[in-house]
Amino acid sequence: MDPDTRHELPLTDPPLTDPPLTDGSLTDLPLADLMAGVASGAISPDDAVRRLSRLPFADVGVARIDHHRALRQGLPEAVYAPGKSAEDVAIVIGELLDHGTGPVVLSRADKVQTAAALGVDASGTVLGHTVVWRRAADRHDRVLVVTAGTADAPVADECAAVLWAHGIDADRLSDVGVSGIHRLLADVDRIHEADAVVVVAGMEGALASVVGGLTDGPVVAVPTSVGYGSSLEGVTALLGMLASCASGLTVVGIDNGFGAACAVLRARGPVAGRPTGDSA
Repeated sequence: MDPDTRHELPLTDPPLTDPPLTDGSLTDLPLADLMAGVASGAISPDDAVRRLSRLPFADVGVARIDHHRALRQGLPEAVYAPGKSAEDVAIVIGELLDHGTGPVVLSRADKVQTAAALGVDASGTVLGHTVVWRRAADRHDRVLVVTAGTADAPVADECAAVLWAHGIDADRLSDVGVSGIHRLLADVDRIHEADAVVVVAGMEGALASVVGGLTDGPVVAVPTSVGYGSSLEGVTALLGMLASCASGLTVVGIDNGFGAACAVLRARGPVAGRPTGDSA
């Protein structure tokens, strides 16, 4: 197989017999037929969107790039660097930048992978171990990322970087764990005002329950692998968050700042949040 071949799933039943795409675009005959069907009324606009949501992906040899994930899920595909060579990272980043217009996020990259990716396009913004290209337009969602301790900061940084890529400049509230709950209560108004809150905590993970009891907005809990002995590298915090008496917490995997950001973006939706300031 040509490693740079684009694939299309069928647009109609029975399947179309057109050859696979080789130029990276949605083109010519299948898309023209679809547009003609919409124009004639034979295909409804909703059905056309459904069919387009199945197109396309690009096989670049080291990966199959899902270019239409944003159409189906509201968020584009991101690149998880661990397990990939620097060359693999460069190929995948190049493919994503060459096609589409949305944010491109490289997560958990080391220095060599970051350098390779920036060699493809030097316009990327490096935020710790996350690199972002084509940041989305600013949106007004008020998202607060809260950490129990300073050791939880790397996971919170990842979450904030992914939110930033999608246009949200998250507020931060750090080092407010339950062993000194007065530190959190001193800023309780910031929790009340947030459209969504991400709580990043290790040890026993109790901070997520506390915050969940203080706001009616979405709360995403991120257990971290921070802690001694029976914290079991984040398992204790994970189980504590899952068993929270603060109903409706969303809990992601251990150290998964990326997933927490995506959970907030799904909860808030693809359209920018309500404006702030004096406007009605």
